[in-house]
Amino acid sequence: MTATILDGAKVAADIRSETAEAAAALASRGVVPGLSVIVAGDDPASQVYVRNKEKSAREAGIKAETLRFPATVTEAMLLAEIGRLNADAEVDAILVQLPLPGGIQSSRILEAIDPAKDVDGFHPVNVGRLVQGKRAPVPCTPAGIMELLRREDVPLRGVRALVLGRSDIVGKPMATLLTKADATVTVAHSKTRDLPAVCREADLLVAAIGRPAFVTADFIRPGAVVIDVGINRIATAAEVARCFPGDEAKAAALAAKGSLLVGDVHPVDVKERASRYTPVPGGVGPLTIALLLANTVDLCRARRGL
Repeated sequence: MTATILDGAKVAADIRSETAEAAAALASRGVVPGLSVIVAGDDPASQVYVRNKEKSAREAGIKAETLRFPATVTEAMLLAEIGRLNADAEVDAILVQLPLPGGIQSSRILEAIDPAKDVDGFHPVNVGRLVQGKRAPVPCTPAGIMELLRREDVPLRGVRALVLGRSDIVGKPMATLLTKADATVTVAHSKTRDLPAVCREADLLVAAIGRPAFVTADFIRPGAVVIDVGINRIATAAEVARCFPGDEAKAAALAAKGSLLVGDVHPVDVKERASRYTPVPGGVGPLTIALLLANTVDLCRARRGL
């Protein structure tokens, strides 16, 4: 079996184009959606993500600002900054880039955000509204996956769906959205007994466990649709050989770059077992940023009664 790629990059480009049109319509009425991003510390991945988000927002016609704090920032300082942003009428959406420096309770920071400006949908009020089926901002990665499935005509009603991973950011909201779409949902994790056998029951497998190439052929039901949320760096020849056996081009790329990206799903096995799958990179990642922009415009409309 040769699997077909679910092109997240293309779907994300479509969403970004639609969002830019929506932002332009608001601008014609004198309203520019405002997004404020807080990043603390010097985590290299966070810095890259934030730059990409800021650039994408501006391209979509969103006023974006990045507020950078050193690793020595205190919880009180971040709470004060969020209070200021909550009170700023020109700010429609607030995002706190995780992880935060050690010693700061992420939950306290996230819960300080006005739920009406919570672009990531992490505030307990918005989590509760999502579970109850009420209008709320949806965490960007699960929302992007649902858009991909919808636009690629992947059936969900009645299918057996498995979410591998139970994080507040992806796993739990993903399970909620799939349940709302009438899938029969199982949430599995590292403590699940006979994990490969449980995963093999799924028609749709969403892998978000944070372990490189963890999901191998014996996890995947032949013909299943596989969504790979993971973004992991591998930096040794042994890891590359395990993930890309016999691939000299990947070995050369490792030597040139020092590391390669791989998802939570084995990149070779998935092509042989799945019917459709998302690649890494170019799958779920672009969708996350696209939905951040879409959520910002939605929050702007809701806040301003438009």
